[in-house]
Order: sequence, then C-alpha cells, then structure tokens
Amino acid sequence: MNDTTAPDWLGRFPALALDPELRRVARTAQPLRVPAGVTIFRPGDACQSYLMVVEGAVRVQKVSEHGREIVLYRVEAGQTCVLTTSCLLAGGRYPAEGVTETEVTAVALPLAPFHELLAGSDTFRRFVFASFGERLTELMVLVEAIAFGRLDGRLARRLLALGEGADRVSITHQQLAAELGSAREVVSRVLKDFERSGWLTLERGQIVLRDAAALARIADQ
Repeated sequence: MNDTTAPDWLGRFPALALDPELRRVARTAQPLRVPAGVTIFRPGDACQSYLMVVEGAVRVQKVSEHGREIVLYRVEAGQTCVLTTSCLLAGGRYPAEGVTETEVTAVALPLAPFHELLAGSDTFRRFVFASFGERLTELMVLVEAIAFGRLDGRLARRLLALGEGADRVSITHQQLAAELGSAREVVSRVLKDFERSGWLTLERGQIVLRDAAALARIADQ
C-alpha cells in the first residue's frame, strides 16, 4: 500500500507538507525526544541524519580549549541546523556542539533518504538551501558584530531583548558572555559601568533593568 498521508510533525514545516514524494520519504524519519541539557553532537562527531526540530530549542555553540563559549545560533521549532546541513553535503564532521536548552522533540531524516529527497524533490531542495542561506546570513551578522560592534551597544540590545519589556532578566555574566562572544570578565566590567550609571542593578543570577530608555540609547549607537 502506498500511504502518502502527511506525518503529524510535517505540520511544523508547512513548506514541505504538500509534497507527496516528501510525505512518503518522511515516514523514514526517526522521532526523537531529548531532555534539556543534553549534548546531542560534539566537535568531531560524524553527521548521520538531517535534524528537524518540532518543539523546543537546541543551542549550537563553539567552546575554545580554554573554556570560552560563543553561541552561534539556536535551532527552534520549524527550523534545521546549518552545521548539520553543511556536514551532510560535504561529508564532513561537526565543528561545534549542540546542546538542548529545553526538552526537544525532533525528527532525524537518515542520510540516504536525505540525499534521495535532495535529488528528487524540488520542494525539499528549496527548503534545505533556503534554510542554509538564512542561517549563513545570521552567522555573518554575528561575525560582523563580534569583529566590529561595540560591546556596550550589543550588551544593551541583548538585555533589552531578553527582558522583552520586563524589568528583570535571569541570566549570569558567563551566559551573557557566551551570547555575545566575549569574555566573562569584560562583560562584567561593562555591566558594572551600566550599574554605576544607574541603568541597572546586578543581583545574583539576575539583572534588574532600571532605565530601559538609557539602555536603548546605547543600543542604537
């Protein structure tokens, strides 16, 4: 019997759900449910499947030999991992690690079906390369920000984004440093400058935003 009804998870990927060939091959995808805090791939690991996140978030980061971290991007519901795509296309290995930030529900499309769809489905091929291009653009923006952007402005923007209109952000200095691609000591120094200016108050594991308008002015410089 040729059952081409769409698997439930394809609803998270509306660009793919109407392709009959993709619906057929998608049934070979392996469902995954991973708790928060699990490292799902590490530098040097081989890429065995095309990961598509249905629910939750995976943080993709690079960690130096001295323990310094930089968050490259996050893979959230309806998204795929650009490093996985790159490794599958080039036959390489992961250059960074992926850690689940929340419980993650995902599907893993094995290597052979991935290449079958890439060769035979225009819809899937457009989806893969559109996702790849979007993520590559985000990474270039990150590189530009780290190389040329002022840390105080980037830090103010990140605090306002994390606060989402609230006046309290639960985050450590180390986590902020990883988000911004900087050292914890440097981030702490800038935060202290902000505190002396009366724009925020530093508490254990939290930052209280006292003057969002002043932070917004710094963010826009």
